[in-house]
Amino acid sequence: MSKTALVVDDSPTMRQMVAFTLTNAGFTVVEAENGKDAVNKVARGPKMDIVVTDLNMPEMDGITLIKELRKIEVFKFTPILMLTTESTEAKKKAGKEAGATGWIVKPFNPELMLKVIAKVLPV
Repeated sequence: MSKTALVVDDSPTMRQMVAFTLTNAGFTVVEAENGKDAVNKVARGPKMDIVVTDLNMPEMDGITLIKELRKIEVFKFTPILMLTTESTEAKKKAGKEAGATGWIVKPFNPELMLKVIAKVLPV
């Protein structure tokens, strides 16, 4: 049975690159263009095994998205990775406090992302 990943980024190009990488790794991918869109999709969609989200997005940013997802019972232990250009310790700390499982700094590196996913998502 394939695992399902939620990819959240306001950049269509970035969503496509991450989705392509995850699809080739055997994931079913659901895409969302911002945190608000993501919350709407998880409310009516399949259970997500992992979430990969950007930080800076309109309508709802990644930190707020993580806080909202962590309020939902099925997301209490779901791995959530931040994939962002932000690399300051303050932002990383805010992400960790919100419930982020990991932090990956752009530019996007498919191999690195898959290695991180392998560490945080049980097979």
